[in-house]
Amino acid sequence: MLASKRLELRRSEIRQNLAELANIETPSEDEVRKMGELDAEYRAKEVQYRAALVSEDEGRREAGAEMETRDGKEYQDLVSRFEVRQVLLNMDTGQALEGATAEVVQEMRSKGRFTGTPIPMEALEVRAGETVSSGTPNPMNTRPIVDRLFANSVATRMGVNVINIGVGETEWPLVTNGATAGWAASENANVPGPSALTTTDKALKPDHTLGGHVRVTRKALAQSGAGLEQAIRRDLGNVMRVELDRAVFQGSGADGEPLGIIAGQSTYGIGTTAIDAAASYAAFRDVLTTFINANAIEGPSGVKLMIRPELWAALDDAFITGTSDTEWDRLTRRFGAGNIVLATNALAAPSGSPEESDALLTCNAGIAPAFLGVWGGIDLIRDIYSGAQSGELRITALQTVDMQVPRATGLHLLTGLQ
Repeated sequence: MLASKRLELRRSEIRQNLAELANIETPSEDEVRKMGELDAEYRAKEVQYRAALVSEDEGRREAGAEMETRDGKEYQDLVSRFEVRQVLLNMDTGQALEGATAEVVQEMRSKGRFTGTPIPMEALEVRAGETVSSGTPNPMNTRPIVDRLFANSVATRMGVNVINIGVGETEWPLVTNGATAGWAASENANVPGPSALTTTDKALKPDHTLGGHVRVTRKALAQSGAGLEQAIRRDLGNVMRVELDRAVFQGSGADGEPLGIIAGQSTYGIGTTAIDAAASYAAFRDVLTTFINANAIEGPSGVKLMIRPELWAALDDAFITGTSDTEWDRLTRRFGAGNIVLATNALAAPSGSPEESDALLTCNAGIAPAFLGVWGGIDLIRDIYSGAQSGELRITALQTVDMQVPRATGLHLLTGLQ
């Protein structure tokens, strides 16, 4: 029996005994002494009871955390031993999958519909300790496609939340109107009346499919061995990482692309300011004021800033009159160098005369500035017929994604920065 339960039962018995003694109109000396002893014991048990609750609550949280993560840890252990090479050999020669690879594929098939062979996104990351044969690129230059892909991508550094969705759609009800506060005008007057709680729904839908394509020759299958995994990860990882980053910000919303943050600025209702002048710290500071007035942040440290490398060069070359500091020095001191992201494919190249560029600022206004929904793992499909004459194996990797900006007050776009 738990200590808290045992103490609670004893406290109940003491209360019952005290109630019986309290009903005696003229208690004897022994009965008065007995009431004193029971009262002292009850107070001691009360202290012990509270201590037991604290101790047991901590134990429950630890046990609950272990229960919540145990299944995930076991699955991640299987994924860490997943071999892409087995999948390619299965596609090329029909060789049966085995070990952790077979278990992961079976698990993914049971939870989703795949045309080809499913592989987890984590399988495309570079694993520590792996080596490749001579003449192939250093694995340290290979970019992963999920965990470290998004951890190092512009999207994640700008605060975009990547959400893995099994099936169906996901939506977030956001409060747009609710409680009010005010003062009573007089002694008998009412305070301001209640306001209806209203929400708006922001949904992620599986409407957009990103694809990567790679061709594997017969010689590569026969000669590369385990090194083939790194080649596949490099090819698929790089091309899908770059395109995902571009689509998050520049996606047109047409021809299968999701609507990106910058391209969909007016649709999402994101604030924008046309600078049309030389870039300076003051332009970015004004956006901070906008965020603070909207109750989105409390200070500059909560803001992420994305600019083009060309704009960084201009700011670093713009010296403040009478000092050795540049506009870039002021910017990094206020924002923090770790909160400034230099991006190429996420922002359009400078254009015009003089050249002008855009910049994007984001913050966490009670919720991530944007969501990138990812449905399941990567659907790996083989084509052994198109390249049959040369024995070539063609691999297509498909991934379903969607973009959504839940609350526009967490983003602001600056244009015309010269």
